[in-house]
Amino acid sequence: MEWLNYHHLFYVWTVAKEGTITKACKKLRLAQPTVSAQLRTLEERLDERLFDRVGRSLVLTETGHLVYRYADEICSLGHELLDTLRGQPAGKPQRLKVGVADVVPKLIVYHLLEPALKLSEPVHLICSEGKPNNLMAQLSLHELDVVLSDSPISSDVGVRAFSHILGECNVTVPGSERLARKYRQRFPESLDGAPMLFSTQKTALRKSLDYWFDSKQIYPVVNAEFDDSALQEVFGQVGLGLIPVASVIAKDVQRRYGVHYVGRLPEVKERFFAISLERRVKHPAVVAILEGARESFFK
Repeated sequence: MEWLNYHHLFYVWTVAKEGTITKACKKLRLAQPTVSAQLRTLEERLDERLFDRVGRSLVLTETGHLVYRYADEICSLGHELLDTLRGQPAGKPQRLKVGVADVVPKLIVYHLLEPALKLSEPVHLICSEGKPNNLMAQLSLHELDVVLSDSPISSDVGVRAFSHILGECNVTVPGSERLARKYRQRFPESLDGAPMLFSTQKTALRKSLDYWFDSKQIYPVVNAEFDDSALQEVFGQVGLGLIPVASVIAKDVQRRYGVHYVGRLPEVKERFFAISLERRVKHPAVVAILEGARESFFK
Protein backbone atom coordinates (compact mmCIF):
# COMPACT_ATOMS: atom_id res chain seq x y z
CA MET A 1 0.00 0.00 0.00
CA GLU A 2 1.30 3.47 -0.91
CA TRP A 3 1.51 6.01 1.91
CA LEU A 4 1.55 9.80 1.81
CA ASN A 5 3.71 11.77 4.18
CA TYR A 6 1.53 13.88 6.47
CA HIS A 7 4.21 16.56 6.66
CA HIS A 8 4.28 16.89 2.87
CA LEU A 9 0.54 17.63 2.85
CA PHE A 10 0.96 20.04 5.76
CA TYR A 11 3.64 21.95 3.86
CA VAL A 12 1.40 22.20 0.77
CA TRP A 13 -1.45 23.43 2.94
CA THR A 14 0.73 26.05 4.66
CA VAL A 15 2.37 27.35 1.46
CA ALA A 16 -1.06 27.64 -0.21
CA LYS A 17 -2.38 29.54 2.82
CA GLU A 18 0.62 31.90 3.09
CA GLY A 19 1.15 32.44 -0.65
CA THR A 20 4.96 32.21 -0.62
CA ILE A 21 7.55 29.72 0.64
CA THR A 22 9.25 32.48 2.63
CA LYS A 23 6.11 33.24 4.64
CA ALA A 24 5.38 29.52 5.03
CA CYS A 25 8.88 28.91 6.41
CA LYS A 26 8.36 31.59 9.06
CA LYS A 27 5.08 29.95 10.02
CA LEU A 28 6.62 26.46 10.07
CA ARG A 29 9.93 27.63 11.61
CA LEU A 30 11.83 25.71 8.97
CA ALA A 31 14.57 26.63 6.51
CA GLN A 32 13.47 27.45 2.96
CA PRO A 33 15.55 24.64 1.34
CA THR A 34 13.84 22.12 3.62
CA VAL A 35 10.32 23.15 2.63
CA SER A 36 11.20 23.47 -1.06
CA ALA A 37 12.73 19.99 -1.05
CA GLN A 38 9.68 18.49 0.66
CA LEU A 39 7.32 20.07 -1.87
CA ARG A 40 9.48 18.80 -4.73
CA THR A 41 9.47 15.30 -3.21
CA LEU A 42 5.66 15.27 -3.06
CA GLU A 43 5.35 16.53 -6.66
CA GLU A 44 7.71 13.74 -7.80
CA ARG A 45 5.74 11.18 -5.80
CA LEU A 46 2.45 12.33 -7.38
CA ASP A 47 4.05 13.01 -10.77
CA GLU A 48 2.13 16.30 -10.86
CA ARG A 49 3.06 19.98 -10.44
CA LEU A 50 1.21 21.51 -7.50
CA PHE A 51 2.22 25.18 -7.76
CA ASP A 52 2.88 27.73 -10.49
CA ARG A 53 4.99 30.79 -9.79
CA VAL A 54 3.19 34.09 -10.51
CA GLY A 55 5.51 36.98 -9.71
CA ARG A 56 6.74 36.40 -6.17
CA SER A 57 3.77 34.26 -5.21
CA LEU A 58 2.98 30.59 -5.63
CA VAL A 59 -0.44 29.74 -7.08
CA LEU A 60 -2.02 26.31 -6.91
CA THR A 61 -2.42 24.39 -10.15
CA GLU A 62 -5.61 22.46 -10.87
CA THR A 63 -4.07 19.36 -9.27
CA GLY A 64 -2.77 21.56 -6.47
CA HIS A 65 -6.30 22.70 -5.67
CA LEU A 66 -7.40 19.06 -5.42
CA VAL A 67 -4.47 18.15 -3.15
CA TYR A 68 -5.06 21.28 -1.04
CA ARG A 69 -8.70 20.34 -0.49
CA TYR A 70 -7.72 16.93 0.87
CA ALA A 71 -4.83 18.41 2.85
CA ASP A 72 -7.23 20.88 4.43
CA GLU A 73 -9.53 18.06 5.55
CA ILE A 74 -6.63 15.92 6.78
CA CYS A 75 -5.05 18.78 8.75
CA SER A 76 -8.42 19.61 10.30
CA LEU A 77 -8.89 15.98 11.30
CA GLY A 78 -5.39 15.96 12.80
CA HIS A 79 -6.22 18.96 14.97
CA GLU A 80 -9.53 17.35 15.93
CA LEU A 81 -7.74 14.15 16.95
CA LEU A 82 -5.34 16.07 19.18
CA ASP A 83 -8.22 18.01 20.75
CA THR A 84 -10.10 14.78 21.41
CA LEU A 85 -7.04 13.13 22.99
CA ARG A 86 -6.64 16.18 25.23
CA GLY A 87 -10.21 15.69 26.42
CA GLN A 88 -11.57 18.70 24.55
CA PRO A 89 -14.94 18.26 22.85
CA ALA A 90 -14.53 18.07 19.10
CA GLY A 91 -18.02 18.76 17.70
CA LYS A 92 -16.51 19.75 14.38
CA PRO A 93 -19.38 20.29 11.94
CA GLN A 94 -19.21 18.81 8.48
CA ARG A 95 -18.62 21.47 5.85
CA LEU A 96 -21.03 21.91 2.96
CA LYS A 97 -19.84 24.28 0.22
CA VAL A 98 -22.75 25.27 -2.02
CA GLY A 99 -22.66 27.40 -5.15
CA VAL A 100 -25.97 29.09 -5.99
CA ALA A 101 -26.68 30.37 -9.49
CA ASP A 102 -27.67 34.01 -9.12
CA VAL A 103 -30.96 33.43 -10.96
CA VAL A 104 -32.34 30.99 -8.37
CA PRO A 105 -34.83 32.70 -5.99
CA LYS A 106 -33.48 33.05 -2.44
CA LEU A 107 -36.59 31.47 -0.91
CA ILE A 108 -36.09 28.41 -3.13
CA VAL A 109 -32.46 28.19 -1.98
CA TYR A 110 -33.46 28.29 1.67
CA HIS A 111 -36.02 25.52 1.33
CA LEU A 112 -33.60 23.35 -0.68
CA LEU A 113 -30.81 23.71 1.90
CA GLU A 114 -33.02 23.38 4.97
CA PRO A 115 -32.90 19.52 5.16
CA ALA A 116 -29.09 19.60 5.23
CA LEU A 117 -29.17 21.92 8.25
CA LYS A 118 -31.51 19.58 10.12
CA LEU A 119 -29.23 16.52 10.03
CA SER A 120 -28.30 14.96 13.37
CA GLU A 121 -24.65 15.77 12.68
CA PRO A 122 -24.00 19.55 12.56
CA VAL A 123 -23.29 21.08 9.15
CA HIS A 124 -21.19 24.20 8.57
CA LEU A 125 -22.75 25.81 5.49
CA ILE A 126 -20.63 27.91 3.13
CA CYS A 127 -22.88 29.43 0.49
CA SER A 128 -21.58 31.36 -2.54
CA GLU A 129 -23.67 33.05 -5.23
CA GLY A 130 -22.43 33.68 -8.76
CA LYS A 131 -22.78 33.21 -12.49
CA PRO A 132 -23.36 29.56 -13.49
CA ASN A 133 -20.17 29.30 -15.58
CA ASN A 134 -18.03 30.67 -12.74
CA LEU A 135 -19.62 28.24 -10.30
CA MET A 136 -18.94 25.35 -12.67
CA ALA A 137 -15.27 26.31 -12.75
CA GLN A 138 -15.15 26.30 -8.93
CA LEU A 139 -16.94 22.95 -8.86
CA SER A 140 -14.39 21.45 -11.26
CA LEU A 141 -11.60 22.52 -8.87
CA HIS A 142 -13.41 20.87 -5.93
CA GLU A 143 -13.94 24.27 -4.29
CA LEU A 144 -17.69 23.51 -4.13
CA ASP A 145 -19.56 20.34 -3.19
CA VAL A 146 -22.66 21.14 -5.24
CA VAL A 147 -24.18 23.86 -7.41
CA LEU A 148 -27.88 24.77 -7.34
CA SER A 149 -29.26 26.00 -10.67
CA ASP A 150 -32.46 26.51 -12.65
CA SER A 151 -31.05 24.53 -15.60
CA PRO A 152 -28.89 21.43 -16.11
CA ILE A 153 -25.21 21.80 -16.93
CA SER A 154 -24.66 22.90 -20.51
CA SER A 155 -22.66 20.66 -22.84
CA ASP A 156 -20.42 23.58 -23.83
CA VAL A 157 -19.21 24.27 -20.29
CA GLY A 158 -16.36 21.76 -20.55
CA VAL A 159 -16.77 20.36 -17.05
CA ARG A 160 -17.54 16.68 -16.50
CA ALA A 161 -20.38 16.95 -14.01
CA PHE A 162 -23.83 15.48 -13.45
CA SER A 163 -27.19 17.26 -13.17
CA HIS A 164 -29.55 15.81 -10.55
CA ILE A 165 -33.09 17.12 -10.93
CA LEU A 166 -34.52 18.32 -7.63
CA GLY A 167 -38.06 18.85 -8.90
CA GLU A 168 -40.34 21.06 -10.92
CA CYS A 169 -43.38 23.20 -10.30
CA ASN A 170 -45.72 25.49 -12.20
CA VAL A 171 -45.96 29.26 -11.87
CA THR A 172 -48.24 31.45 -9.74
CA VAL A 173 -48.90 35.14 -10.40
CA PRO A 174 -49.46 37.40 -7.35
CA GLY A 175 -49.64 41.17 -7.15
CA SER A 176 -50.62 44.10 -4.98
CA GLU A 177 -54.22 44.18 -3.69
CA ARG A 178 -55.25 46.70 -6.36
CA LEU A 179 -53.73 44.74 -9.25
CA ALA A 180 -54.95 41.39 -7.93
CA ARG A 181 -58.52 42.65 -7.73
CA LYS A 182 -58.30 44.01 -11.29
CA TYR A 183 -56.64 41.07 -13.05
CA ARG A 184 -57.99 38.08 -11.12
CA GLN A 185 -61.15 38.00 -13.26
CA ARG A 186 -60.83 36.26 -16.63
CA PHE A 187 -57.33 35.07 -15.74
CA PRO A 188 -55.10 34.36 -17.69
CA GLU A 189 -56.65 36.26 -20.63
CA SER A 190 -56.68 39.31 -18.35
CA LEU A 191 -52.88 39.37 -18.53
CA ASP A 192 -53.06 40.78 -22.07
CA GLY A 193 -51.85 44.35 -21.53
CA ALA A 194 -51.35 43.83 -17.78
CA PRO A 195 -48.28 45.39 -16.12
CA MET A 196 -45.75 42.70 -15.19
CA LEU A 197 -42.33 42.43 -13.58
CA PHE A 198 -40.15 39.79 -15.22
CA SER A 199 -36.82 38.18 -14.55
CA THR A 200 -34.17 38.98 -17.15
CA GLN A 201 -33.94 37.07 -20.43
CA LYS A 202 -31.18 34.76 -19.19
CA THR A 203 -33.39 32.78 -16.78
CA ALA A 204 -35.11 29.53 -17.70
CA LEU A 205 -38.38 30.90 -16.23
CA ARG A 206 -38.31 33.97 -18.48
CA LYS A 207 -37.83 31.82 -21.57
CA SER A 208 -40.76 29.59 -20.55
CA LEU A 209 -43.01 32.58 -19.90
CA ASP A 210 -42.13 34.23 -23.22
CA TYR A 211 -42.91 31.00 -25.08
CA TRP A 212 -46.23 30.53 -23.26
CA PHE A 213 -47.41 34.12 -23.78
CA ASP A 214 -46.53 33.94 -27.49
CA SER A 215 -48.36 30.64 -27.89
CA LYS A 216 -51.50 32.09 -26.26
CA GLN A 217 -51.19 35.45 -28.05
CA ILE A 218 -51.24 37.21 -24.71
CA TYR A 219 -48.98 40.25 -24.54
CA PRO A 220 -48.41 41.79 -21.08
CA VAL A 221 -46.64 45.11 -20.62
CA VAL A 222 -43.20 44.49 -19.09
CA ASN A 223 -42.73 47.39 -16.67
CA ALA A 224 -39.33 46.23 -15.36
CA GLU A 225 -36.85 43.33 -15.46
CA PHE A 226 -34.69 42.08 -12.59
CA ASP A 227 -31.73 39.78 -12.02
CA ASP A 228 -32.60 39.51 -8.34
CA SER A 229 -35.93 37.86 -7.50
CA ALA A 230 -36.10 39.48 -4.04
CA LEU A 231 -35.83 42.93 -5.63
CA GLN A 232 -38.48 41.97 -8.16
CA GLU A 233 -40.84 41.02 -5.33
CA VAL A 234 -40.23 44.30 -3.48
CA PHE A 235 -41.31 46.25 -6.59
CA GLY A 236 -44.31 43.95 -6.91
CA GLN A 237 -45.24 44.76 -3.33
CA VAL A 238 -45.60 48.46 -4.13
CA GLY A 239 -47.81 47.73 -7.14
CA LEU A 240 -45.49 48.34 -10.08
CA GLY A 241 -46.63 45.08 -11.70
CA LEU A 242 -47.64 41.44 -11.30
CA ILE A 243 -44.82 39.01 -10.43
CA PRO A 244 -44.62 35.42 -11.74
CA VAL A 245 -43.10 33.14 -9.06
CA ALA A 246 -42.53 29.41 -8.62
CA SER A 247 -45.71 27.96 -7.10
CA VAL A 248 -43.76 26.13 -4.36
CA ILE A 249 -42.86 29.49 -2.79
CA ALA A 250 -45.98 31.45 -3.79
CA LYS A 251 -47.50 31.37 -0.29
CA ASP A 252 -44.19 32.45 1.25
CA VAL A 253 -43.95 35.35 -1.21
CA GLN A 254 -47.56 36.40 -0.54
CA ARG A 255 -47.03 36.31 3.22
CA ARG A 256 -43.62 38.00 3.18
CA TYR A 257 -44.46 40.81 0.74
CA GLY A 258 -48.16 41.29 1.40
CA VAL A 259 -49.16 40.50 -2.19
CA HIS A 260 -52.29 38.62 -3.24
CA TYR A 261 -53.04 35.61 -5.41
CA VAL A 262 -54.13 36.42 -8.96
CA GLY A 263 -53.92 33.09 -10.75
CA ARG A 264 -51.81 30.10 -11.72
CA LEU A 265 -50.17 29.12 -15.01
CA PRO A 266 -50.15 25.30 -14.87
CA GLU A 267 -48.54 24.93 -18.30
CA VAL A 268 -45.49 27.03 -17.41
CA LYS A 269 -42.93 24.91 -15.57
CA GLU A 270 -39.82 25.82 -13.63
CA ARG A 271 -37.22 23.16 -12.82
CA PHE A 272 -34.30 23.14 -10.40
CA PHE A 273 -31.11 21.08 -10.38
CA ALA A 274 -28.24 20.09 -8.10
CA ILE A 275 -25.02 19.74 -10.09
CA SER A 276 -22.14 17.67 -8.71
CA LEU A 277 -18.96 15.99 -9.94
CA GLU A 278 -20.37 12.64 -8.82
CA ARG A 279 -22.97 10.62 -10.64
CA ARG A 280 -23.80 8.95 -7.34
CA VAL A 281 -23.81 11.61 -4.60
CA LYS A 282 -22.04 10.60 -1.38
CA HIS A 283 -21.88 13.80 0.72
CA PRO A 284 -24.54 13.26 3.45
CA ALA A 285 -25.71 16.89 3.34
CA VAL A 286 -26.09 16.84 -0.47
CA VAL A 287 -28.00 13.55 -0.19
CA ALA A 288 -30.32 15.28 2.31
CA ILE A 289 -30.88 18.14 -0.15
CA LEU A 290 -31.81 15.74 -2.95
CA GLU A 291 -34.13 13.64 -0.79
CA GLY A 292 -35.77 16.64 0.86
CA ALA A 293 -36.50 18.30 -2.48
CA ARG A 294 -37.91 15.18 -4.12
CA GLU A 295 -39.84 13.77 -1.17
CA SER A 296 -41.17 16.94 0.47
CA PHE A 297 -40.55 20.32 -1.14
CA PHE A 298 -41.60 19.55 -4.74
CA LYS A 299 -44.01 16.75 -3.83
